[in-house]
Amino acid sequence: MAKGNRGFGSSLTEGLDDSELDVSAPAESIMASRSQTLARLASGKVVTDRTEWVDPARCRPWRLHNRDVDHLNEETCRDLIDAFLSAKKQRIPAIVRKLHDDPEFDYEIIAGVRRWWTVQWLREHHHPEYEYLVTIQHVSDEEAFRVSDIENRSRKDISDWERANEYLRALDEFYDGSQSEMAEHLKISRSWLTRLLDVARLPSEIVNVFADTHDITVRVARDLKPLTGDQRALAFMAAEGRAIIAERNDLGVRLTGPEVAKRLVKATVATSKKSAKEELLKTRKGKPMLRYSRPARGGLNLKILPRSGATSDEMLEAIRGLLEE
Repeated sequence: MAKGNRGFGSSLTEGLDDSELDVSAPAESIMASRSQTLARLASGKVVTDRTEWVDPARCRPWRLHNRDVDHLNEETCRDLIDAFLSAKKQRIPAIVRKLHDDPEFDYEIIAGVRRWWTVQWLREHHHPEYEYLVTIQHVSDEEAFRVSDIENRSRKDISDWERANEYLRALDEFYDGSQSEMAEHLKISRSWLTRLLDVARLPSEIVNVFADTHDITVRVARDLKPLTGDQRALAFMAAEGRAIIAERNDLGVRLTGPEVAKRLVKATVATSKKSAKEELLKTRKGKPMLRYSRPARGGLNLKILPRSGATSDEMLEAIRGLLEE
């Protein structure tokens, strides 16, 4: 690639041999994203940066970073801990920007919170020599969001829950709530963006049922989101959710995300069948004309009975009455 076209993305990999990349990350796809997509973000601009070793204690995560810091621990970062120990240092730099208004911190982490946590853990566990490798960028908040998204989009260790909440915050802050504009800026489909945002838009009474919010995937949200718009169905799921939480607290039964979703959906179906009592409507002459029921999940089930002798007008008037109730 010509030097003039490198942009601020390609510099992130300058001086790094492929053999030195962190084994914990899909290096090829991520580094390709950096060198290609970040360069496109900087099209028409000159952005200077530098890579340095810094004290992690002088860094803080950006307020819109996509990591759930409470979920970072020795177990979830074990792959990075082992990779850093094996290499005796961090290999892939995080992306930060300089702070000028905070006496406690020098840098704000745009991408690389998990690496930051790992270096701090190592320093606290008999390895004080470890420092935090960062690339210092000069970007706006909206650019920082896109940089963070590109850096982490290929990473499988970021949950749908983390990504969805990051996107939901960015939707309001940078794109005035326009999903079309956001999808265009991020170069993703509007349908995929909608499915991802559905994860973050689940009601709290449903979210709280899951033992770990990271179990709430796009697929789980796809099954649950349509039911949350019906108040009766939501009530049935909330009741089943309380039973699931009680089983977990009292008996130690921990269900996976799909297992929780299956039970919640099944609760609405089972209750629907029990409560969908059929009623009978008769013609003016007293002959059975319609059978109807109102399922718990909403809607109206109708069955037109034969040989009732009802006229079309009489039938339509009866149906209209049911719809207006």
